[in-house]
Amino acid sequence: MSGVRIAMWSGPRNISTALMRSWESRADCFVSDEPLYAHYLKVTGADHPAREEIIRKHEWDWQLVTRSLVGPIPRGKTVWYQKHMNHHLTSDVGRKWILELRNVFLIRDPVEMITSFIKVIPNPTPADLGLPQQVDLWEWIRARTGQTPPVIDARDVLENPRGMLAAVCECVGVPFDEAMLSWKPGPRDTDGVWGPHWYDSVYRSTGFGPYKPKNEQVPGRLAGVLAECQRLYDIMGEHKIALRAAPGEP
Repeated sequence: MSGVRIAMWSGPRNISTALMRSWESRADCFVSDEPLYAHYLKVTGADHPAREEIIRKHEWDWQLVTRSLVGPIPRGKTVWYQKHMNHHLTSDVGRKWILELRNVFLIRDPVEMITSFIKVIPNPTPADLGLPQQVDLWEWIRARTGQTPPVIDARDVLENPRGMLAAVCECVGVPFDEAMLSWKPGPRDTDGVWGPHWYDSVYRSTGFGPYKPKNEQVPGRLAGVLAECQRLYDIMGEHKIALRAAPGEP
């Protein structure tokens, strides 16, 4: 294969779309928005906003999807950034193709993730939030490559966008580009049809906003979900990339 293919594995409500915007701001980069989402909805029956439209308008055959993800990079670009949700990688999806990508894992404090997610899906399980699948995939890649895949924390990105983006670029073998720090507001033709249901804040954004503590509590009914998500978050959190200066910073 020619070019660089990057897979960012994330849970929902985790600045993943902002990161996709960041990479799409590079002149050399094409992006894909949750390419396995239609498959996930088709095989699980999950009741998500715009479910039928997603299945109708996006490819749901995982073999066709994954074959394309390791194929030629669209639009003549040399970098392909693929935004993936951990839970979209259902048990029936083969994994060999993943080893052909440069994989990075995005995590977020479970309290902040859950309190954001329940505004759309009120009673999630840990699997709905993707943390069990994320840890499993991270350990699977590490076992087969002998290397620890890089982990970044959403809060660290918001507190130091230049530094964290520079660190990710170094990990995946591409130069840092200042264009990654800002973008034009509004939707993109690369967004999934689910965008209007999930991307309102990103549509209004022009860059990474400063980190602001949410100061919201997870409802008591989800105490068990929070405890399990925290346990899984801590496993990966021990390996996250530390904050660092980007080129040109002291």
